[in-house]
Amino acid sequence: MSPSAFAGNELLIDLVQLRDAGWLTDANLAPDPAFTDTRVNYAAVQRFRMARLRLAAEHFFADVRREAHKDFSAFCTRAHEWLDDYALFMALNRRYGGHGKVWQDWPTALARRKPDALREATEDLAEECNFWKFCQWRFYSQWLALKDYANTRGIQIIGDVPIFVSPHSADVWANQQLFDLDHRGNPRVVAGVPPDYFSATGQHWGNPLYNWPAHADDGYHWWIERMRATHALCDIVRIDHFRGFESYWEIPAGSETAINGQWRKGPGIAVFAALNKALGKPHDKSQGAIKIIAEDLGIITPEVRALREKIGLPGMRILQFAFDGHTDNLYLPHNFEANTVVYTGTHDNDTTVGWWNSLAAHDQDYVRRYLGVSGNSIQWDMIRAASASVAAFSIIPMQDVLGLDSFHRMNQPNVAEGSWEWRFVWTQVAPWHAQHLAELTRLHGRIPRRRSDVHATASHVI
Repeated sequence: MSPSAFAGNELLIDLVQLRDAGWLTDANLAPDPAFTDTRVNYAAVQRFRMARLRLAAEHFFADVRREAHKDFSAFCTRAHEWLDDYALFMALNRRYGGHGKVWQDWPTALARRKPDALREATEDLAEECNFWKFCQWRFYSQWLALKDYANTRGIQIIGDVPIFVSPHSADVWANQQLFDLDHRGNPRVVAGVPPDYFSATGQHWGNPLYNWPAHADDGYHWWIERMRATHALCDIVRIDHFRGFESYWEIPAGSETAINGQWRKGPGIAVFAALNKALGKPHDKSQGAIKIIAEDLGIITPEVRALREKIGLPGMRILQFAFDGHTDNLYLPHNFEANTVVYTGTHDNDTTVGWWNSLAAHDQDYVRRYLGVSGNSIQWDMIRAASASVAAFSIIPMQDVLGLDSFHRMNQPNVAEGSWEWRFVWTQVAPWHAQHLAELTRLHGRIPRRRSDVHATASHVI
């Protein structure tokens, strides 16, 4: 539920670099007592960081050094297609968005984006808009420096694009014609998934659905620019809920659960054809194109599989889903195809140790017999199975490398609070963790042949 599909999260900005630029002091960086090493206290982090970002922005705009201001202006010019709307959205949200109000509750002229109202608000809120632009300038500058540091060492970054966006976002507010909204701008129908492995009532996400004919009419321009922006930040992109391009679950906006929904046809290959034309084919490095992983989990029909295969994208295989006793289970390693990305578990799964502890005795016995192991170090048994498979990529959550239990789970689907708070600390990491991963990497041929072309070979990702 990000306020923008283009903007970076300002909470990730490194405050130390702002101090080094002269916009903060050492005293400003003294940590809040509410911070802990092992869990993120988002409320405390937001209060702490936003206050210091505002202080840094104040000092920056008072700084007479021309070079920094020149760089800031150049960034604003490069990113203006999304940055101006985003900054104004955030400024208006600060003025009108209190007490749970969303953009549809703003003054009508602003909610409906009347040109005169937007012009007046941009002038009136210029200082606040500049603050949000400052944050994006620093985020992009720092992130791209980090990405360059990684890339020069043969490391690529995998990013993630949720197929849908937040209803209360600059994306929807600035592009209302591209979403299925009523006359007041409220979602007419919303996204989710039907009852499944994770929830008996399905998942009611609440995201507005796309007006796909409107996207087609302008050549999928918004999607092209979204993927272009993501490509600037990441080397490989996982598209979450890929199946929504073939068909998506439409839920009446007033429904409390996802049970009473229906499947609707998506745009199919048309979006990817437009991306290929604008950005080059996904696997052709010579065209500088973005590389894509298709998250094809959940209720996957032959039509969804055919779409992924026609585009040529690797799908996902989750080992925790493999052991239902059926030898034709697609998640069992002997059923993998090479164009696959295997995970022991994703962010939505329990940790491998937690998953193992929750299994019935007969299920544990099946896992032991299939893998040919005792199960005494189940996380490494599963990591080895993923690594030894034919899958092009083997992705291992850090919790599994460290052998952590369910307390350290990253996310619980359909639970709104308390997720994404887990952190590791370096005292948990021993040299043998890296040594063991390195040994598996060598044994299973997952060392890239050329530093300049990591994607061309199998690899481990954590």
